[in-house]
Amino acid sequence: MRISLSLPNTEVAVELNAPFADLSMAVSDVARAWYIDAPKYEPVVFGDWTGSVAAGNGVNFFNVHFNPHAHGTHTETAGHISVERYSVNTHFKTPFALLAVLSPKVDEEKMHFADFKTAWDRAEAAGHLEGVTAVALHTDYSRDLPTREYSNTDWPYLDAEIGAFLRAQGIDHLMIDQPSVDKEEDGGALACHKSFWGPQPELSLHRTITELIHIPMHVKDGRYLLNLQVAPLENDAAPSRPLLYELL
Repeated sequence: MRISLSLPNTEVAVELNAPFADLSMAVSDVARAWYIDAPKYEPVVFGDWTGSVAAGNGVNFFNVHFNPHAHGTHTETAGHISVERYSVNTHFKTPFALLAVLSPKVDEEKMHFADFKTAWDRAEAAGHLEGVTAVALHTDYSRDLPTREYSNTDWPYLDAEIGAFLRAQGIDHLMIDQPSVDKEEDGGALACHKSFWGPQPELSLHRTITELIHIPMHVKDGRYLLNLQVAPLENDAAPSRPLLYELL
């Protein structure tokens, strides 16, 4: 199904039923962080009745216990760092956007602003930033399978200057293939979160950070149509499914 979309300052065409890539990792024991065990899936028990077909009953009726920030791909609003825990379901209203995939140089510790800016300038020269309001940062491009357990790995994080730069450039949606844009243990500083959402995060509730995405090896740096699907969960963060479409 080919469709044409009119986005701010540009029009694009995509094959709607043929996403080029699914950047999500499911809420399962696929990828987790923050020192939390795998999600739990347990059938409801009412007396002698168990909500499981395998247990001899007619339906599967399971409770699920998980943490949106720790289990799989998730999208969060500025309510993540504000006193009031604003809901991503209430404030996220733009599921379609033009997105640029960037693969800046990353050392073992972090992505430095200078290396990010080199990748940004390269994308700008190639015309990959035209009309873009979302950026996905590819840092883990040494393998095609996601890491299962991120806790205690000291993943590479973003220089806080990157968040401030993206905010100034009108980028509303920041994505990364790590559990956080910030350092695993930073004493609660959350420097890049705060620089991206600004000194008054309650004024940036339409802007999102999506973490623990997985960028497959066939996705190269460039410009794509993003369809960011976020679960309708009234919380500062919710599981999400970013889909990329090639521009025709």
